[in-house]
Amino acid sequence: MAKRIDVQDLDIYYGKFKAVEGVSMRIEPRSVTAFIGPSGCGKSTVLRTLNRMHEVIPGASVDGQVLLDDKDLYAKDMDPVAVRRTIGMVFQRPNPFPTMSIFDNVAAGLRLNGVKNRKVLSETVERSLKGANLWNEVKDRLDKPGAGLSGGQQQRLCIARAIAVSPEVLLMDEPCSALDPISTLAIEDLIHEIKEKYTIVIVTHNMQQAARVSDRTAFFNLAATGKPGKLIEIDDTQKMFNRPSEKATEDYISGRFG
Repeated sequence: MAKRIDVQDLDIYYGKFKAVEGVSMRIEPRSVTAFIGPSGCGKSTVLRTLNRMHEVIPGASVDGQVLLDDKDLYAKDMDPVAVRRTIGMVFQRPNPFPTMSIFDNVAAGLRLNGVKNRKVLSETVERSLKGANLWNEVKDRLDKPGAGLSGGQQQRLCIARAIAVSPEVLLMDEPCSALDPISTLAIEDLIHEIKEKYTIVIVTHNMQQAARVSDRTAFFNLAATGKPGKLIEIDDTQKMFNRPSEKATEDYISGRFG
């Protein structure tokens, strides 16, 4: 079941450097929230704190809270691996496991979680590939390497791998930036299809993509060169693109800077 995320007074550090400052927002379940803003403003950094991927970088840390339905993801008794199982992630470049078959790519997370029953694995792989709108293209070659698929198919395979472990939130860090327009459209269609089941957050540099796929948009910007990134505003996407509250948002969306 999709869950709500509440971010409260979040500061994000790399060592002593404060990369992002004072982020507070609510991300609603069964919806798509897009993070937009110029390069280096902290969009992907904030995204990675939502499932504690940020802290795999040496010296990285956070102050503040990230709550999943009121549960503090950074509480001392919270297992980061369990957090990442609940909050899946799809990266900028498709990254299927190169030596694994299509089937084994999707089943990898299940096996890590101790699932060994072949019937359960097969049913979940089929359901996940159908959920990623890839089943009909690969059902007759599940034993072939995942790395042999096209770029767009590989990205949908990575989405199938992410949803196979039944996450409640799906994070996507520029999932279409390495794809051609047709593959991009397929991913966008897929996002529309699966948002009824998941809470989805997508980082994108593509204004048109944010307008097409998201229900709400968050605009991030740097306070100044060398200063931390900040959340400038978050609102319904239609309002953000037509009547933003902040001049900086209007300037960015209209192409006057960034």
